[in-house]
Amino acid sequence: MSIRAFTFGPGDGVPPAVAPFAHATAAGPTLYVTGQMPTDRTGALVGADIAAQTDQVLRNLVRVTELCGGSIADVVQVRAYLVHWSDYPAFNTAYAKWFPQRLPSRTCVGVSGLAVGARVEIDWVCWRSDGWPPNRG
Repeated sequence: MSIRAFTFGPGDGVPPAVAPFAHATAAGPTLYVTGQMPTDRTGALVGADIAAQTDQVLRNLVRVTELCGGSIADVVQVRAYLVHWSDYPAFNTAYAKWFPQRLPSRTCVGVSGLAVGARVEIDWVCWRSDGWPPNRG
């Protein structure tokens, strides 16, 4: 099995890494996408409410996944971290709009704080039988 790290920058339409990590790591058919924050490609926090922040985080996750050759349809597992548990209902409403066809497995936990003053962080795991980047024939 091969392991490959993917690192991107603002020119790719994703926020810059703020620490020493890859945006995603592929191990065989599995892609692990690093937790994304509700920041734009300049690193600025986007949105004050949980719905806006959730949408930005998911946009970032989708973009990283696309840059690796996949799509949201490849997501099999999601982990979400919320600073305010009272945001849970609004988070669920915003989150569900991104998965109208098939919901992946999900864990959601409350945390005492997140970087950049964010209210939410999400990471996910994707799977493709043809690996990462996908074989294009």
